[in-house]
Amino acid sequence: MPEMLLYILIIIIIFMILILASAIKIMAEYQRIVVFRLGRLIGIKGPGLVFIIPIIDNYIKLDLRTRVIDVPKQRVITEDNVTVDVDAVVYFRITNPEKAVVEVQRYDVATSLLAQTTLRDVLGQQSLDELLSKRDELNKALQTIIDPIAKQAEAEREKRSRIIIADGELQAAKKMTEAATFYEKTPTALRLRELQTLAEIAREKNLIVVPGGDIGRVAGIAKAVTKETQK
Repeated sequence: MPEMLLYILIIIIIFMILILASAIKIMAEYQRIVVFRLGRLIGIKGPGLVFIIPIIDNYIKLDLRTRVIDVPKQRVITEDNVTVDVDAVVYFRITNPEKAVVEVQRYDVATSLLAQTTLRDVLGQQSLDELLSKRDELNKALQTIIDPIAKQAEAEREKRSRIIIADGELQAAKKMTEAATFYEKTPTALRLRELQTLAEIAREKNLIVVPGGDIGRVAGIAKAVTKETQK
């Protein structure tokens, strides 16, 4: 019977180790994972050490580095009924992992197909002479059609960044208001804070600070603070 309990304990320990190993994920700086808990989106995690709940959580890993798509050769009939074969290269990267997973089934395939369709549509409206002589203009036309998608994603990212900064400013303002209220009720604490600031400035040894008010009283408080610190 004791041997049976020992075997059971070993099995439980191994099982717990396997669960813990599957719960820990390490994401590189350029990687993110979109996590779903019981089918519901709970957010983006990474980079660094990430914990997920096995069985309950499901995740999709994304690479945020710039990717290159070699657009397959497209056969295009120009405006003057000449058949030409053209190819292209598309550079793209993910700026919004949530949308890349939730709103598009295969973002890489969708990007490739969009590039192929745009290439055929734009070049099919040109004559052969224009294809040969106006490559720069055609590249700009293609970019004008494809770029709004990228600009929309960039605008979304900028909006989130501004919201985060504004939220940080709001929290800092609240803390400063609380500190001001506290110092107003406790002038001694404000004076000690002033002395601490003077001590920090004095460490630089490149400024001369002359405190106002009763210098003797200030020196006495500073001496008391020094003795208390030494204790």
